[in-house]
Amino acid sequence: MDVKDVLFMSKGDGEHSYAQTSTYTQKVASVTKPTIASAVGSLLEEGFFPCELLNVADLGCASGPSVVTFMSTVMESVQKKCAHSNCPLPELQFYLNDLPGNDFNTLFKSLSNFSQSYESLSCFIMGAPGSFHGRLFPRNCLHFAHSSYSVHWLSQVPNLTSEEGFPLNKGRIYISKTSPRVVKEAYLAQFRADFLTFLKCRGEEMVDNGRLVLILNGREDKDFASLDGYFIWEKLGEAIAGLVSEGFIEEEKLDTLNVPYYTASSEEVRGIVNEEGSFDIKHLEILEIDRGSPDEDPHSRGRKMAKHARSFTGAIISHHLGEEIMDELYGKRLPVIIADDLAKERREGVSIIVVLKKLVP
Repeated sequence: MDVKDVLFMSKGDGEHSYAQTSTYTQKVASVTKPTIASAVGSLLEEGFFPCELLNVADLGCASGPSVVTFMSTVMESVQKKCAHSNCPLPELQFYLNDLPGNDFNTLFKSLSNFSQSYESLSCFIMGAPGSFHGRLFPRNCLHFAHSSYSVHWLSQVPNLTSEEGFPLNKGRIYISKTSPRVVKEAYLAQFRADFLTFLKCRGEEMVDNGRLVLILNGREDKDFASLDGYFIWEKLGEAIAGLVSEGFIEEEKLDTLNVPYYTASSEEVRGIVNEEGSFDIKHLEILEIDRGSPDEDPHSRGRKMAKHARSFTGAIISHHLGEEIMDELYGKRLPVIIADDLAKERREGVSIIVVLKKLVP
């Protein structure tokens, strides 16, 4: 499986689209607005400001409303800072990046009237398709870069086959409590390689003292013991295993399905940033955000969470298992499994927020 060809959020603006179902990532975007505003404010205290142009990138932007939240936060923070400092407003160039399979059409339709809300500030918006696991921009051109719920996606699935050709993560689609240690180490090694490359590329593209804000799905536990870090993958794996046991899916398809995703701990993130050496960590925190309304009926929440899961996992799952099982999997099996779990225990998603400053060589 070539990840860059099959990884994209559900397209359009229909019932199962990412644009309509990404309520959780939008909640994360809203909660992290103060951190982004603070990072923009500190950026505009650096020696290169005032300036005529600020280049801003949103990496792994997808096509949901969180893009508007991010861009609005940047625009409002720049306006506030310039008004307070009594300096001229710069022009802003936004680069919206994602893999080529992203639904840029829906994204740009949603932004058609965006600049009209900020008539005093010149704003230009451009798509920048490509993988952020490589260079995307010229050297020393970005002042501010941001990525929310994207860096945890891996460039490839780690090798989880033994020398004899047997699946090492048999019956599971991601790291589980019962996964062998070698599976966890393989996922961490792939994340480390990808994150090092990501940081190296951004270090080359960003100006000295530029800011990079990353928001990742993560985990609190060092030893993978917390289900909150991989809740959706665990429940999706259970639903697929049920279809296997009933003969809807061949067992081999489950055994060879492993998702290109990694929920890192804050210690892992900190260690890799320090190892790569292009950035200084200015802020790092862990947020726990409820996956829905705690007062909502578990079955209603289960249906909503299954729809959201389909919007960001569906492309990979259908590529491997076939389109014909998607409605049964996401419309019937997964909502019930999620609801049964939520009826017993409250589930919160774990987000890691890190603000980085590009070091001067």
